[in-house]
Amino acid sequence: MDQFKGQPRLPKFVVPKRYDIRLKPDLVAHRFAGSVAVNLDIVAATSFIVLNAAELDVSNDAVSFTNQDSSKVIKPSRVELFENDEILVLEFPEELPIGFGVLSIRFEGILNDRMKGFYRSTYEHNGEKKTMAVTQFEPADARRCFPCWDEPACKATFKITLDVPSELVALSNMPIVEEITDGDLKTVSYQESPIMSTYLVAVVVGLFDYVEDHTSDGVKVRVYCQVGKANQGKFALDVAVKTLELYKGYFATPYSLPKLDMIAIPDFAAGAMENYGLVTYRETALLYDDQHSAAANKQRVATVVAHELAHQWFGNLVTMEWWTHLWLNEGFATWVSYLATDSCFPEWKIWSQFLHESTEGLKLDGLAESHPIEVEINHACEIDEIFDAISYRKGASVIRMLQSYLGAECFQRSLASYIKRHACSNAKTEDLWAALEEGSGEPVNKLMTSWTKQKGYPVVSVKVNDQKLEFNQSQFLSSGAQGEGHWIVPITLCFGSYDVHKSFLLQSKSETHDVKDFLGSTHKGLNCWIKLNVDQAGFYRVKYDELLAARLRYAVEKQLLSASDRFGILDDSFALCMARQESLTSLINLMGSYREEVDYTVLSNLITVMLFFKSCSFITWVIYVGHNSNSFVWQISLKVQRIAADAVPDLLEYFKQFFINLFQYSAERLGWEPKPGESHVDAMLRGEILTALAMFGHDLTLDEASKRFQAFLENRNTPLLPPDIRKAAYVAVMQRASKSNRSGYESLLKVYKEADLSQEKTRILGSLASSRDPDLILEALNFMLSSEVTFLQIFYKSECTYIHY
Repeated sequence: MDQFKGQPRLPKFVVPKRYDIRLKPDLVAHRFAGSVAVNLDIVAATSFIVLNAAELDVSNDAVSFTNQDSSKVIKPSRVELFENDEILVLEFPEELPIGFGVLSIRFEGILNDRMKGFYRSTYEHNGEKKTMAVTQFEPADARRCFPCWDEPACKATFKITLDVPSELVALSNMPIVEEITDGDLKTVSYQESPIMSTYLVAVVVGLFDYVEDHTSDGVKVRVYCQVGKANQGKFALDVAVKTLELYKGYFATPYSLPKLDMIAIPDFAAGAMENYGLVTYRETALLYDDQHSAAANKQRVATVVAHELAHQWFGNLVTMEWWTHLWLNEGFATWVSYLATDSCFPEWKIWSQFLHESTEGLKLDGLAESHPIEVEINHACEIDEIFDAISYRKGASVIRMLQSYLGAECFQRSLASYIKRHACSNAKTEDLWAALEEGSGEPVNKLMTSWTKQKGYPVVSVKVNDQKLEFNQSQFLSSGAQGEGHWIVPITLCFGSYDVHKSFLLQSKSETHDVKDFLGSTHKGLNCWIKLNVDQAGFYRVKYDELLAARLRYAVEKQLLSASDRFGILDDSFALCMARQESLTSLINLMGSYREEVDYTVLSNLITVMLFFKSCSFITWVIYVGHNSNSFVWQISLKVQRIAADAVPDLLEYFKQFFINLFQYSAERLGWEPKPGESHVDAMLRGEILTALAMFGHDLTLDEASKRFQAFLENRNTPLLPPDIRKAAYVAVMQRASKSNRSGYESLLKVYKEADLSQEKTRILGSLASSRDPDLILEALNFMLSSEVTFLQIFYKSECTYIHY
């Protein structure tokens, strides 16, 4: 048996075809019992069967193999569970006959509290604490619920039966075909599933309400939630029905199951999980309350639902062959979720907000310790490491870059061909490239390999030299160090107008192009602004020479550029400044050009830059650079002639006033009160702008926020503090709270304890550490680590990065 220890993959001499699973959870003792009968195809002579199992009790007399032809029952001579490798090895006294047979196993396990495998979650019903049973199997935890071949390529069909308390709702991937009640217990049987991977199997048992709708072709869609919260599921239900219809057309393939259930789970480690036909969510990612949820919460629900439903095709119908290709699932679902959300809510201008995805990917991938999109996974214990911004956000960004390069119509047509070709089977990254290359005639594999097989990305430098444009690429590293990467870069440019739009592939480290190559021989000289990476469709940064940078500052100030390009210029400049490739003076001058900016995405990024400037780490960094770099002069204003430790207070005050002035225009335009008919993005922007001003201690903002918070304490439904600006008020309250002036802090804690909506609790927790008093901050942090706060509420923000979709 020892020859199977330490192997990264299961041996291939046995192939599972069908699982018949029966589970009986005990919600009081927090245990479960079960049995599984697996139809196998023995494809090579062997006296061993090796499959995955973890934290399960399996005895020798609980296992048997029955040959389908002879009906001979063979009992194993030895059964051993190797916990470190999470494999169950069955040794038989004789060689198993090649062909079909059935492996039967009885087992027991624990309903754990670790939010993986088959686990327990708690909730309240009529003031009484209850327990529900939930599964979370991605990436490799189905083995904690039943012995199985727990690898994506080992697809099979699943027939599931549950024995549960009769008063509870029991859900699985497929519709119920039979339900038999016997006293306090009932047996629920489900339709057999289509072929799928083990990580997509799902079971949920508990007390739930639901809302229901149907697609035009008869697919039943339900949103389940805790009893009494059904109305909060209506928005997600509407999005789901519209999105299923959209994807049916986009992928040219209908949804393949007869029903789709989506359910909110109180204790859920991921943001959401795309189980086939039974998608599980954190409550904050599925439920929306018209009265108490903010516009940002609404948007998040829409994008997460769209992401999970994309997986029903891209991941569930066509599944990655192995976890090395995880990005294929997650990067694509992230990208297409914006496509669906934009279709449902075009007024949200969601594609400009996609730039936040790109920026987060660029930040992580700019580290020397980053990793390629495709990472060789040698063992299941390594899989969790790649659920990160590289797989999700860089993956989505390079897909967007490729779609922009090939064209939307060609990309969609080729993608539909890929789905049809690999439906109900597995695929690798190269399979997608082959379909896109076939459909476009472009060298997709060569182009994209440079983006998926190596870590990092380029910064493309451009400068004007005697009516010629010189382009250079080098690997961007946030440390300022020199990297060695080399990419095939799809370059797009526009010259003084979006009507003059050109593109080419930068394949070498350096290239020089005559301007007439782009503008023609009749051009009258290059006296206009030039923008590379038009609408930020490419996953790279751009560094301009001083002349081009000055022209772009003018174009930003005069609103001659798209919001996406205004975002990109700022984001690139900030990153280059942090990497000491551009002066702080240049960045500050550029930021001043955004004084009358009105776009949500651009201003949101400006706030992100501001928050970095506000941090003490920035001041330390400025002092370090000022004393250790001779590459440029750090001169911010006439008042600050040099950077030194004794200049820190003046420097902090300068930045405080600079940013307050920078956001005054938007703050005055938006005001505190929602305006009739205002846009979704203005509602989100109001909250972010006011929160930023509160964090900078703007007295007028703090005064107004305090008045509105007092009105909120007296009446939780007051129109003076709608959900979009509550975070700003909570931050303002904490700005003036201290150990000696605790009333605001204690009032906020009271609101937290009385709140029923997870999104409200999250807003409060995100504000508690905004005090200027270190002692009160410590007290707030201790509260967050107390039993009154769950792990999920503390780390809510992280789910936006790696939703473990």
